[in-house]
Amino acid sequence: MNASADLRVEPQATGLSAVASGPSLSLVGVPNCGKTALFNRLTGSRQKVANYPGVTVERKEGRFAGPSTGRIYRLVDLPGAYSLEPTSLDEAVARDVILGRHASEPPPDLLVCVVDATNLRLNLRLVLDLKRIGRPMLVALNMSDVAKQRGYRLNREALEQALGIPVIETVAVRPGGERALVEAIDQYRFTQPIGRVEALAPATAADIEATQREVRRILNAIDYRVPPRVAILSRLDSVVLNPIAGPILLAIVLFLMFQAVFSWARAPMDFIAAEVAALGQAIGSVMPAGPLRGLVLDGIVAGTGSVLVFLPQILILFLFILALEDSGYLPRAAFMLDRLMGKVGLSGRAFIPLLSSFACAIPGVMAARTIPSSRDRLATIMIAPLMTCSARLPVYALLIGAFIPQRTVGIFNLRGLVLFALYAAGVFSAMGVAFALKRTVMRGEERPLLLELPEYRLPNLRNLLLGLWERVRIFVGRVGTIILALMVVLWFLASFPAPPADATGPAIQYSIAGVLGRGLEYIFAPIGFNWQISIALVPGLAAREVAVSALGTVYAMSGSAGDVAGALAPVIARSWSLATALSLLAWYVFAPQCLSTLAVVKRETNSWRYPLIMAGYLFALAYIGAFITYHVAVALGAG
Repeated sequence: MNASADLRVEPQATGLSAVASGPSLSLVGVPNCGKTALFNRLTGSRQKVANYPGVTVERKEGRFAGPSTGRIYRLVDLPGAYSLEPTSLDEAVARDVILGRHASEPPPDLLVCVVDATNLRLNLRLVLDLKRIGRPMLVALNMSDVAKQRGYRLNREALEQALGIPVIETVAVRPGGERALVEAIDQYRFTQPIGRVEALAPATAADIEATQREVRRILNAIDYRVPPRVAILSRLDSVVLNPIAGPILLAIVLFLMFQAVFSWARAPMDFIAAEVAALGQAIGSVMPAGPLRGLVLDGIVAGTGSVLVFLPQILILFLFILALEDSGYLPRAAFMLDRLMGKVGLSGRAFIPLLSSFACAIPGVMAARTIPSSRDRLATIMIAPLMTCSARLPVYALLIGAFIPQRTVGIFNLRGLVLFALYAAGVFSAMGVAFALKRTVMRGEERPLLLELPEYRLPNLRNLLLGLWERVRIFVGRVGTIILALMVVLWFLASFPAPPADATGPAIQYSIAGVLGRGLEYIFAPIGFNWQISIALVPGLAAREVAVSALGTVYAMSGSAGDVAGALAPVIARSWSLATALSLLAWYVFAPQCLSTLAVVKRETNSWRYPLIMAGYLFALAYIGAFITYHVAVALGAG
């Protein structure tokens, strides 16, 4: 398998001419320094976004006018970089543009290096690297207002003198926070531009130590002081990153998160279920019998209501994820797990894409672009669907709620324990697949992980609410579009043709969907699936949570119980064996990915080979896992 030959190469037009009426500026800085926010503040709507030719690295270019001279400046927002020795494709592009060695970019007339005033120790290393190449440069001291509010001691004039470079304070998130920088650029005396800079020699250990000494000298010269509160909190790393205490703490945090998903969500889930049931009863009492009543009650209300009830659990899960991210804990978890991931052959940089896949595999697959090695990138893409995405949660919650009793084991909720085990199964299966891939068809060199650890802080309430609202919007949007449309189609297939006059079973058995389900049952009977489950698996390929809606529609039309929309769990608890439920849980640990994810994999790899391989191996794992689970459960008396 040639892992590098098929990765996407997509040249795109930039939409802006490389020739500007004024000097060409490049905005450079380490990740998370506020560089892109400053770019947006400077250029406003006068910007274009595309890709650099031949790679998937995003390219942002814009223009702004000088207030005094009226010159139009061309500004390029370079990808974030920690140094001029790249460890990723993004950093390599930034380095080549800075040195004037990029084929599609002219050498910049002026570098604007954005530094985070609350993290000078990290940012100054890049400033010193840029200073050595001799290209004209200004330093934008960003987040200076935040530094003052938090109690950092920082003297701009002293920093300017120590560096020998103009230093201008900026506040990228506030209107007018860029004004001083624009004036400084407009007053800058541009000299004959420096052309291409020859290749830099790799830094030796002595060079790195010299840079560190210079950083310490500058910090001492400007009397830079970190607030006592930040210094005290930073000591938490001795526990959080401890090789023994750190993993135990992470396991406890994840364990409590899954406990909360069931414990906290019970009341709001009961409320939604009651309201959906009341809505179904109200509609049923006013609509006359007929196809339209069946469509509304059995198709729309039963289908969408069956999945809406799981919204509280999804929000609680994302409340924890967003809070951990905003607090600064998640990057530390990535750093701590780097050694473990390295043992299975994955790059430490794969943690963030895989973590993103817990929300949805699509952003996880796209986030793998930041991994420098093409083989590591492809391996990460191939295992991203094994992470337990939020679309699986409704399926897990339905089956756990139906078959796992609501009781405690010690101080823990039994249902939360089972959910934790399912998430762990997804992670361990992904590590197993990665181990096999990296030791057979995707061998490659190991690369060290370079990761910025932000300071600890309390999660911002506004950010949490915005993040949760975004999840509500996405989830309800899927219910109101994809799921609703599929349930209408499924209702039609389950309603027509009409049963014969002498039919003895439910009408759905004689419909198109019923015939399809009976046919698929021959394939899935060895793993314990009945014809209702077989039908639900088909629309579930569009999005996993659709399987829950499909089950609600199928059982409503089977006449299996009174109000399926409000209480699907009791229906399947009476209809299925425990072995069947466990088999379906095992199926969804590995279940073949939704079609939209396969389409994204095709786009990212520029080949149908990898999405087809992905669908094939996931289907095989799902069937084998479900087969073993079902027959072991039957042998133990759960059939």
